[in-house]
Amino acid sequence: MASALTETPKTICITIRHPARVHLFKNMIFELNEMGHKVHVYIVGSGIITDLLDQYCIEYEQLASVHDTLPELVFEQMKIEIRLLHRALKVKPDIMIDGIATQHVSKVVGATALSFMDTEHATFTKKMTVPFADKIFTPDCYRQDYGEKQIRYPGFHELAYLHPNRFEPDSSILEEAGVTPNERFVILRTVAWKAVHDVGDSGFDDLYDVVTSLEETGVQVFITSEAPLPDSVSDQRLTIEPHRIHHLMYYADLFIGESATMATESAVLGTPAIFVSSSRRGYTDELEEEYGLVFNYSGPDRQINGLNQAISILNEYDDTVWRERREQLLEEKIDTTEFITDQITSMQS
Repeated sequence: MASALTETPKTICITIRHPARVHLFKNMIFELNEMGHKVHVYIVGSGIITDLLDQYCIEYEQLASVHDTLPELVFEQMKIEIRLLHRALKVKPDIMIDGIATQHVSKVVGATALSFMDTEHATFTKKMTVPFADKIFTPDCYRQDYGEKQIRYPGFHELAYLHPNRFEPDSSILEEAGVTPNERFVILRTVAWKAVHDVGDSGFDDLYDVVTSLEETGVQVFITSEAPLPDSVSDQRLTIEPHRIHHLMYYADLFIGESATMATESAVLGTPAIFVSSSRRGYTDELEEEYGLVFNYSGPDRQINGLNQAISILNEYDDTVWRERREQLLEEKIDTTEFITDQITSMQS
C-alpha cells in the first residue's frame, strides 16, 4: 500500500513499552521504511515485545527493562529519558512517537511529538505526556478533550493491524492449538494488573468458576495469561506463539477476559467479546452501544453477569449475527494504519 517517496525523507523515532504498541505501529513502520523514511524503534522491557519485533523482523534497541516498585520506576524513567536523548541527538528525528520519555525528549531536540491514546483512565501517563505532545490522536469515541492538538479519527488502534486490508486469518492455527474439527472453543484472558493504568483495577473473582461454567456449555476453554495460573486451570493455558493469537481469536466462538485490547481485537474480527473489569473504556463502550460486539461488565457482580452473558451467547450462537455486526463496523470505521501513515507523511519536516 505504500507509495514511492516524493519528498525529503523523514527520520522518525518510536518508543514501545507494551506488546499492543508493536501491533499498532508495525504496519506503519513497514510502509514508512518502504517509502524511504528512516524509522528508529526503541523499547522498554522485553519478553513478548521483543518476541513480536523479532518475528516481524523489525530492528530495535532496548533502552531499559521494566520494574514494579515506584522508586524503581522513577529511577528507570530517568535512565530511559537520558538514553533516548542521546540517541535522538545522534539521529536528529523530525518526528517522535509515543511514550513519556519520547514527548519530553522531543522538546529538547526540536522534533514534532505525536501521542496515540485510547485509554481514558491512564491518568499518570496523560499528565506526563499531554502538555508536551504536539498532536494527540484518539479514536472518535474517546471521552476526553485536549483542544486543538487532538485529532479524532473513526477507528480503533486494533484496526491498524486487524482491518481486512492488514489481516487474513489462517485456519492452520486450529491444528496448532489442538482444536478438533467442529469443536467449539472460547479464549479467556487474564491480566497481571501491573501496568500504570491498571492500578486499582480488578476483574474475575474465581477463575476456576469461570472455566467450569463455560465448559458446561460444551466448549473448550483456552486461557492466555500474563500471570501464573491456579493449579486448577493451569493445564488450559494456551501455548501457541504470541504473534498467532489473532488467528485463533478469529475462529473462536467467544472471547471473555480482563483485557480491553483483546476484547476489541475479538470484536473487530467478528468474535463476540465479554470484557470483565472494574474500569471502562470509551472504545469498548462504543463497541457495545453501537455494534453489539462487546459486552462490558464493571460492577461488583461483574463476574457472574459476564458469565451469564457468555453462556447466553454460546447457547444461542448464530454466526450470521456476529458477521453482520462486524460488516457494519468495517463500513463505518477506517484502516487505522493508512490514517496514521498519511498523517505522518503529510507533516512538514
